[in-house]
Amino acid sequence: MTVAHLKIAAVALAALCFSRLPSLSAQTSQGVPAQDARNANLRNVDTHLPLPHFDTLQAWEQRRAFLRNQILVAAGLSPMPEKTPLHAQIFGKLEGRDYTIEKVLIEPLPGFYLGGNLYRPLNGAAKHPGILNPQGHWPYGRLENEPLYSAPSLGISLARQGYVVLAYDMVGYNDTLQLPHRYGSPVQRLWSFGPLGLQLWDSIRALDFLSSLPDVDASRLGITGASGGGTQTFLLNAVDDRIQFASPVNMVSAIMQGGDLCENAPGLRVNTSNVEIAALFAPRPMLLVSATGDWTRNVPRDEFPAIQRIYALYGKADQVEVVQFHAEHNFNRQSREAVYQFFAKNNPGLGDPRELIEHDIDVPMVQQLEVLANRTLPAGALDLDGVFQLWKVRAETQNRQTQDTAFLRERLRQTLAVEVPDANDIIADRNGQSIVLSRATRGDRIPGIWFDGQGAPAIVVDPGGSAAALESSVVKRLRAEGRPVLMIDAFQTGGSKAKRPGDPAVMPIPYMPAGMDEEDRADAIAGYPRFFTFNVSVDAARVQDVVTAIVYARKGNPPVDLYATGDAALWATFAVAASDLPVTLHLEGVPSFDTDADYLKHFNVPGILRAGGLTAAQGLLPRR
Repeated sequence: MTVAHLKIAAVALAALCFSRLPSLSAQTSQGVPAQDARNANLRNVDTHLPLPHFDTLQAWEQRRAFLRNQILVAAGLSPMPEKTPLHAQIFGKLEGRDYTIEKVLIEPLPGFYLGGNLYRPLNGAAKHPGILNPQGHWPYGRLENEPLYSAPSLGISLARQGYVVLAYDMVGYNDTLQLPHRYGSPVQRLWSFGPLGLQLWDSIRALDFLSSLPDVDASRLGITGASGGGTQTFLLNAVDDRIQFASPVNMVSAIMQGGDLCENAPGLRVNTSNVEIAALFAPRPMLLVSATGDWTRNVPRDEFPAIQRIYALYGKADQVEVVQFHAEHNFNRQSREAVYQFFAKNNPGLGDPRELIEHDIDVPMVQQLEVLANRTLPAGALDLDGVFQLWKVRAETQNRQTQDTAFLRERLRQTLAVEVPDANDIIADRNGQSIVLSRATRGDRIPGIWFDGQGAPAIVVDPGGSAAALESSVVKRLRAEGRPVLMIDAFQTGGSKAKRPGDPAVMPIPYMPAGMDEEDRADAIAGYPRFFTFNVSVDAARVQDVVTAIVYARKGNPPVDLYATGDAALWATFAVAASDLPVTLHLEGVPSFDTDADYLKHFNVPGILRAGGLTAAQGLLPRR
């Protein structure tokens, strides 16, 4: 969490909870909503989200696999990038009575460096459990030493207890300064290049480093972090099975999801929340630490029972625990000591129980812990643009080399957040030639025009909507042939145009006016993820509408022809590629993509180039 968000969180928590279905009063007689939920029910970081519930382990395991992929896709880590040598540097040892502290510099990507501190015990044991400690948004990050948070106190105490601890920076903090903490241009978003993905990759590589140390038992790896570090904790838990015990501190909540760019990525929380993401760690041991003075105030009553029910599906309800302290947002001594006790319970016989209480801690000076104090980064260290170009080149290489069509299709589907509905779940409200389609479980609304006829149905999609399609020569010919014809107003076209209150994502990108100073610009960028992490982009919603129309037209499994022109030809191409529905495409005026900027103009979907773009979609189309 950002410091600014911490100040306003107390008044921002009471957000209105809504379900996936519109209320009955907002429906037509056929059950079609009067307003499209994608306009009326925009989620943001302070929306009170529904708690997860699953009746069977099989249903949860299927959901778990889906969500794990969703996280990786949103982070730009699908497929996982190549793991290059870390070139670890460990130096500057400080020795206490029963522990040591060292400086660490590793290279998660070629030319990009991550700084941290390594806390080790001096108890003579050959192998120790390893603990990762990702940082939150305290001003000094891993070097913070205040009553509300002290990373050195955590590291020293855990080392005394017999753990090897790696505390490491967030991007843009302390020694990890090649990139700012907040970044993410419109083009960078096309490649899923942002702080969340880079920090998750840092955590994966930090775990690689920690588990490789000769004095670390790689079968006993844990993690704990608070606030933004809590977000990193449960995200790493969700995608890396090497973590065996964990404690996300003061972050798992249904009423606030994390307001900083490093906690958000486009598509990350579409139809999910931090509560469900944290539950992906089941059935491994987890302690939820919460506070009465922040957004985790309801955890013992609401979020914890929901997660425990998922643990119970494995017969392991006792493996998740909760504690709460009467305090503001923190990782204070009380919270830290709760974590020590939980970790000790899951690592029996590790050390002296008296060390579970902090005492006699002498925190070194900041300069003694800084990696780059009186040092410089290695030659060839990259700046923001350099790291982005590296990310982009590596993604392009992976896209060229990946031949698994099932993987490519699923990645594209999750990038677009497209669902292929069951035909029986599509509601159709017809009144003469007017028709409105809706997915019953999502509350969307797709108006259009339908003409009855004989033979194979045809769908016509025009960038101007159904009224524009009606005047086209294609529709006139199809009507002359007596074919059934469906024309739709894809999302935000024709009769479906509507305001999306409060959503900056529908504004021109970049939406910050020229002349803003850097501080104002940073604040504006920071506000952007309040929406894009939960809601699909306009063009992705249009792809979904085409998929829904295809499923409706194919009821009874007749062959279907799909006609589209201009930008609508892109929606049709991506719809068929992502859905794998048997459709014959007839496309005209397909825009050409010579630069990344062309995507911003014609098909602005975050992550679309990381997923291979139009080239990948065309390669997934059915062969005629």
